[in-house]
Parts: sequence; structure tokens; C-alpha cells
Amino acid sequence: MRSVFRGLDWSVLTGALMSIIPALICITFHELSHGFVAYRLGDRTAKDMGRLTMNPIKHIDIWGLAMMAFFGFGWAKPVPVNMRNFKNPKRDMAITALAGPASNILLAAVFMALYGAAVFPTLTIEGGAWGVVAEMLQRTAQLSVALAVFNIIPIPPLDGSKVLFSLLPDSAYMKLMRVERYGFIILMVVIYTNVLDSTIGAAASWIYGKLFYIAEGVFRAVLRVVG
Repeated sequence: MRSVFRGLDWSVLTGALMSIIPALICITFHELSHGFVAYRLGDRTAKDMGRLTMNPIKHIDIWGLAMMAFFGFGWAKPVPVNMRNFKNPKRDMAITALAGPASNILLAAVFMALYGAAVFPTLTIEGGAWGVVAEMLQRTAQLSVALAVFNIIPIPPLDGSKVLFSLLPDSAYMKLMRVERYGFIILMVVIYTNVLDSTIGAAASWIYGKLFYIAEGVFRAVLRVVG
């Protein structure tokens, strides 16, 4: 048995976990935020279907998870929302849609703060284990920002489309909602042709750069306390 484990390439397993675990954290928080905000606005659909949970299995879309793990952007299984249960359907649908990307930016800020605190131990003799922790925290923050930026694109079924649709007259809104069934095909074409790669990358890098100041601030605070 020992010889079997001795022959394993643990770097491959570690690399896979370093990609998949952050992706699971980001998509779970993203979809839970959609469902929670919809629930607070009057729609119990997600709650009744068991989607108000931190269990990542409930939120996984295999292809979306793979895209996130290996390409840095992707999607989860959409939380069901019945906009007829909202008092103001268009407005509340937009708020529910924005909750996902907004929660990912908040999550990234939290993980950058944790990353700033985790960097200090990497400078000591305990750096080996803490280095893995720090990298995991940083990757989660980066992926969370990428997920937020990707989902704000106004192409169905991404969150940005629901925000855009809410700004349109009712007649145009209903027509575009019918087109939403073809949105995934349009999205795949956009991804395949790399049309938005530079835009998404630039926006994600800019936001991540701003959030990095949080990590620097926490790191300096740790140094002052320890020193």
C-alpha cells in the first residue's frame, strides 16, 4: 500500500484541489446570495427547493465548474427564481441578479484580508504549510473577482442580462426574456471567439488590484502587532 502512495504525483492532486476548492467556494456563495436576496424580496422558490444552503453539491454545474477551475471564469447551476412573487418584478429581479456579483466582490475582499494575515507566517520557519494556505486564499479572491466580472456581462443567462433587461420597457423586456433560452449558445460563441477576453481580464485585474490594498493593509497591521 505504501508503495502505491509513494508513486503518486501529489503535486497534481494539490494543483487540482487548489483550483477546485476555490471554485466551489465562489459558486456556492454566489448562488446562495441570489437565493437569499430573492427570499428576502418575497420569493421562496430557492428556499423551498433546498438551494439556500452552503452545500456546494446543490449548486454545481459540471461544465461551469470545470471552466472556473481551468480557465478562471464559469458559472453554477442557476438558483430558481419566480419573479411573479416579487412586489416589483423587474426591479427585484435586477437586485437579485446583482446580489451574485456583489457577493463575490465582498467575498474577494474578505479573502484578501485573510491572505494579508496569512502572508506573515510564510516569512517564518512555518512558511511551507502557510504558503499553501496563503496561495489558496489568494486564488479564491482572484477567482471570485473573475466570477463577478464574468457574470455582469449582459448576455443571458448571466446576471448582467437581467439587470439590463430591467432597464427596458415592458414590451422589450418580455421579448428579450423569450430570447433568453438561446443565451447559452450566444455565450458559448462569445467564449469560443475570445471576443471579451481582454475586457474581462482588464476589469478583473483592475478590481483585484484595488482589493490588494486590503491585503497590504492587513499585512502591515500584523507586522505592527507582532513587531
